[in-house]
Amino acid sequence: MSGAPFEPDDGDGLPDAADRRHGSFFGRRKGHRLRAHQLDLIEQLLPRLALDISGASPADLAELFDRPLDAVRLEIGFGGGEHLVAEALSFPDTGFIGCEPYVNGMAKVLTQIEARNITNIRLFAGDAAELLAWVPPGSLARIDLIHPDPWPKRRHWKRRFVQDATVAAMARVLKPSAEFRFVSDIDDYGTWTLAHLLRSPDFEWTAQCASDWQLPWPGYTMTRYGRKAEREGRKAAYLRFRRVG
Repeated sequence: MSGAPFEPDDGDGLPDAADRRHGSFFGRRKGHRLRAHQLDLIEQLLPRLALDISGASPADLAELFDRPLDAVRLEIGFGGGEHLVAEALSFPDTGFIGCEPYVNGMAKVLTQIEARNITNIRLFAGDAAELLAWVPPGSLARIDLIHPDPWPKRRHWKRRFVQDATVAAMARVLKPSAEFRFVSDIDDYGTWTLAHLLRSPDFEWTAQCASDWQLPWPGYTMTRYGRKAEREGRKAAYLRFRRVG
């Protein structure tokens, strides 16, 4: 499951010496200790794929990639990268930006990118809201949010990614008729998301019948977390919203 950042949990709550040598990306949002090759990928491959949002964004996001592409999509909180990698392989003429604050998730997707020689993925290891603010208007063909952190306690609901402000931010960067797709096995977060998107004048829910949101859309790649939820008897909602205009 992916979502907002968390503090390190290595027993003593502090990054180890090996991690500190690899810069500030480590020790902040880290889970299990990374293997040596994963550390090398973070150090060598990630800088070549990582977005730098400190400056102005390109007029066309396709310029971020090494070859001409037909469209660019964004996945927020890609977790282990199963869905992101499957989509990038299925649509080689589309560019994909993956946003993930967890170090371990970033290491996993880098391993797959290297092993499969994937060239149409770029990565951002930070706050998705900051990334959305950097992206030029009307530049994305789709945004996916798959099993985000639900922040189940009421006092933490303000940390959920789906808020009125982020819905407006997504509307700004999506092309007309482009989609925001959301998956969650937490009923409350599904209801929360539906309420936020239905009250937005910029989106319309595409569902025509119950199966449209009870079943995955065609070609959907089930994530490891999604399979675990199914085994444990939790049914996910698969919500699709179209950008109006």
